[in-house]
Amino acid sequence: MSSKVRIDLEFPIHASPSFLFQYISTPDSMGEWFADNVNSRGKKYTFMWNDSEEVADRLAQKTDVFIRFKWEEDEDEDSYFELRIEVDDLTKDVSLLVIDFAEEDEVEDSKMFWENQIAELKHVIGG
Repeated sequence: MSSKVRIDLEFPIHASPSFLFQYISTPDSMGEWFADNVNSRGKKYTFMWNDSEEVADRLAQKTDVFIRFKWEEDEDEDSYFELRIEVDDLTKDVSLLVIDFAEEDEVEDSKMFWENQIAELKHVIGG
């Protein structure tokens, strides 16, 4: 099995880390930009888009800093997706870093997916 390629994307966002964290970690808020609907039971999050449903486990999180998920169907042990909030020490500018893994032939699609979702996030929060 081919191993996946790590993708690192950075998006400047005009929002406070605590406000932004709510949008990347709570099912209701994630349902406004990431998927059509999001439910969670404990560490299991179910993401729904149109007719498809994907389940991810929350592997780790640190309030106002990051949240990391792993798709249940992903057999690659080392892959996950992470949304990390970074604040520039000098300018105090806030960025959302997206770390994801994709098969080599799916890297561009994955980047496009995240660009679209983050554009939607910015639209929702006015950032």
